[in-house]
Amino acid sequence: MSMTDLIADMLTRIRNGIMAGHETVDVLSSKINNEIVLILKDEGYIRDFETIKDNRERILRIHLKYEEDGKTNVIQGLKRISKSGRRVYVNKEDIPRVLKGLGIAILSTNKGILTDKNSRRLEVGGEVLCYIW
Repeated sequence: MSMTDLIADMLTRIRNGIMAGHETVDVLSSKINNEIVLILKDEGYIRDFETIKDNRERILRIHLKYEEDGKTNVIQGLKRISKSGRRVYVNKEDIPRVLKGLGIAILSTNKGILTDKNSRRLEVGGEVLCYIW
């Protein structure tokens, strides 16, 4: 099955998994999804992830992270910004701050997929993919 927006699908599956209280969610693996999930792990939004080889496709299994009470998820919200019908680009001066620095923006730059903090540090702009808080 072909999908047009793998990032939006991944964010929706994570959001649905959080609302249902699942421990893991499975998404289709792609280079950009792998890099976004790696950022989520580095920033502490998920516990871990693994790549599983299925019959025809590669699956990315994401282990969601909850607070000590086991009910409250670390990820409070996810929002897809740049869509296939409307791309959102920013230069290095206009990189957004999510909830005044409490969340992260993930950007696709010429240096790779970066968080807003790393984009500011490297002084590169790019396409704003999503917000996570």
